[in-house]
Amino acid sequence: MLRARTARPLLLLSLALSAGLAAPPARAQQPPDPPKGKRQTDSATKNAPDQPMWDPLRAEKDLEVGQYYLKRGNLDAAIDRFEDAALAKPGYALPFRYLGEAQERKGLKREAVKSYRRYLDLYPHAEDRDRIEKRIARLRQEAESGKHPAR
Repeated sequence: MLRARTARPLLLLSLALSAGLAAPPARAQQPPDPPKGKRQTDSATKNAPDQPMWDPLRAEKDLEVGQYYLKRGNLDAAIDRFEDAALAKPGYALPFRYLGEAQERKGLKREAVKSYRRYLDLYPHAEDRDRIEKRIARLRQEAESGKHPAR
């Protein structure tokens, strides 16, 4: 008998909810639609086409995946990821170092020199500055002479 007494209110409550007698769920407020015939000119949620997409977390992930591709020897994929990392976080030096390394291994000497120079411009007190400057000098010499690096 006790079960019937507690079950009945629950049954009535479930019937009321299923019949739609309960309050409708709350909805988030949305901005009003612009008047017909007028275009919305507010672009606060969009980046300008000439501005990079600032996403430091994506930059770190691109850098990590690019290093994976570099170790695997997939130089084209590594270059793409390092370029994406540089776009996602402008002013971040590390993608340019790895980009230069991938370009150097692919034989793109002039591009590698530019990437290494950009790395040193962004990070002038880099611990590996001497080594990178030696690479730049060697790559410039090889690019001018048309010589392929010894493997």
